[in-house]
Amino acid sequence: MIKRTLFNDEHEQFRDVVRAFAQKSVVPHLVRWDEAGSVDRDVWRQCGGLGMLCPAIPAEYGGAGADRLFSMIVLEELAPLGGLGISLAMHSDIVAPYLVAFGSEEVRRKYLPLMARGEMIGALAMSEPIAGSDLKAIRTTATKVDDGYVLNGSKIFISNGTECGLAVVAAKTDARADAKGISLFVVDAGMKGFDKGRKLKKVGLKSQDTAELFFNEVHVPTSHRLGEENQGFGYMMRELPWERLQIAIAAIASAAQALAITIEYARERQAFGKAVLDFQNTRFTLAELKSELQIAQVFVDRCMELVLAGELDATTAAMAKYWCTDLQCKAVDDCLQFFGGYGYMQEYPIARAWVDARAQKIYGGTNEIMKDIISRSL
Repeated sequence: MIKRTLFNDEHEQFRDVVRAFAQKSVVPHLVRWDEAGSVDRDVWRQCGGLGMLCPAIPAEYGGAGADRLFSMIVLEELAPLGGLGISLAMHSDIVAPYLVAFGSEEVRRKYLPLMARGEMIGALAMSEPIAGSDLKAIRTTATKVDDGYVLNGSKIFISNGTECGLAVVAAKTDARADAKGISLFVVDAGMKGFDKGRKLKKVGLKSQDTAELFFNEVHVPTSHRLGEENQGFGYMMRELPWERLQIAIAAIASAAQALAITIEYARERQAFGKAVLDFQNTRFTLAELKSELQIAQVFVDRCMELVLAGELDATTAAMAKYWCTDLQCKAVDDCLQFFGGYGYMQEYPIARAWVDARAQKIYGGTNEIMKDIISRSL
């Protein structure tokens, strides 16, 4: 395998910390968390204590002021274990950066230290019942009043929705202007009229808390608006390349883990008097997957270099998101086949990998939307 050159000794020491945490505090609880539809709340505080939350946030707001490679490590180590990795990424590397980049000083100092310690969980509230990948179609409104805004509407498929203490909410401040009429707001879960709906039961990623959110005459002060009025769509487009690369990172890490457990199983499992790995079809299929995952890893690592340089563009991020998640779904499906009937049993990790993978092609913008974005560069 090609040696990765992204990480230094400090990064690898941090990886050891995250890996030890995963084995001690995550793996033993996966089945119980799946049944509950969320992880133990104390896990968030543990992650905060280990520096796993908001590592790239400036130190003055409670973060480590570190580079985003630390966030990449958290994703690579936790994404193969279910919903926690995605939940942490949403909190630390999607919600928190909105507050850093566009929030008022009041909002930054009030919320970011709480998020870095795991005392408050962040959610991103954009998708609506009729508006998923097409964010211009949102109907949630924010009507301007003398001392702020009044929000009305609903959101669906919101990661961290049940447990969130705050949500970054996209709303129309000019209903006639399509994308140019969207603004972003930080809505505190304690604000009157902000209600959390049912915890949604998903096919996979069952331990990832996902919910509906409702806003009924919620008063939001002007200081909780992110950036300028009607500029929210542009802010979202600016943040999406990093969000989509995170999905690609999780996809390749999860697929690589699925391949590793499949190779181990194929060595041990006997069929017709020899190991499953000794059959040519097994070796060729796994060799193809290993090659494709190596190619994907090199591309993702190059994209990460672009992130660090501030140069990752929307087209390249779309390529990474669509191609890596397509590969993930193909890889885990091929791997599951070698387990036979056992692969369809919930207690087997390959079954978890299989059901968890499918959502990756949907959220963050469907892969069809990714191809449309890429096609604009033709």
